[in-house]
Amino acid sequence: MSERKVLTKYYPPDFDPSLVGRSRKPKTDALAPKVQTVRLMAPFSLRCVACGEYMYRGRKFNARKETPQGERYLGIQLYRFYIRCTRCSAEIVFRTDPKNQDYVMERGAKRNTDPWKRGLDDGGEAEETDEQRLDRLEREMAEDGEGGGAEERNAMAELEAKTEDAKREMAVADALDEIRSRNARLAKAQRESGGEVLDAVVAGVVRPEEEERRRQEEEDAEAARRAFAAFVRRQETLEEIVEEGEDEGVKEGQEGQNGQNGGSRSSNSDSKPPSSSATPDALPPPPSFKRQVKKKKDHAALLGIKKKQPLV
Repeated sequence: MSERKVLTKYYPPDFDPSLVGRSRKPKTDALAPKVQTVRLMAPFSLRCVACGEYMYRGRKFNARKETPQGERYLGIQLYRFYIRCTRCSAEIVFRTDPKNQDYVMERGAKRNTDPWKRGLDDGGEAEETDEQRLDRLEREMAEDGEGGGAEERNAMAELEAKTEDAKREMAVADALDEIRSRNARLAKAQRESGGEVLDAVVAGVVRPEEEERRRQEEEDAEAARRAFAAFVRRQETLEEIVEEGEDEGVKEGQEGQNGQNGGSRSSNSDSKPPSSSATPDALPPPPSFKRQVKKKKDHAALLGIKKKQPLV
């Protein structure tokens, strides 16, 4: 089967075009409109005046397209379309409108209301002139500008009022919190210390928190001072005891040497015990903070594991 749409067709060598019959078509006037069948979609929603059937925009129809001779707008050809109602088969006619870039319903149906369309009747053209249209557009733009400015000013005023209200509410809340905390502080001071401290707090001389913090700081400083003084006294006492012990050892060594040179002149009854100058309140020697290294245990020897002798 050969192709339907091709650029070049095959003509056999014995083709004789004179043998091909010609189709007889009725002769039409040159001024008669040209009509052809087309497939189109409804450019707007419409309602049939015969039966009241609604046909939405985009509904497909098999229409007759008519090209009327002599109907032009600024050199642009106008076209007329004939369709039929889907319910009662009544004829509906509409044409193009290049002036308004739209379509105009002529007969058979009524176009549904389009709120965004200006200057169009139920089925006729716009009657306003270009000057009227310009005046209307200028008037609408002026009204939109004034309305927009007023609305913007009103919005700004409302925003400023809301901001002021929010600031006022925050200030009131802070003041209430401060009053509550002050009342609680006064009640606590009254319970703890009585009227004098309460009067001082009311007068603003001292606050309970500051007084308590200052008292704790003074107590801590006094405790640190006493501990440091006791440590200094203990160190001085230890140094005195060490010096006295060294002096007594030197004296005993000298007496023993004199006794050996002079002979034994004393008996058991005459012997006197060595006098000890140490006081009963003597403190023990200060502890030594020298690091003592503990000897590690040989766990391998305890388990019977022999260590390898070094080769070198």
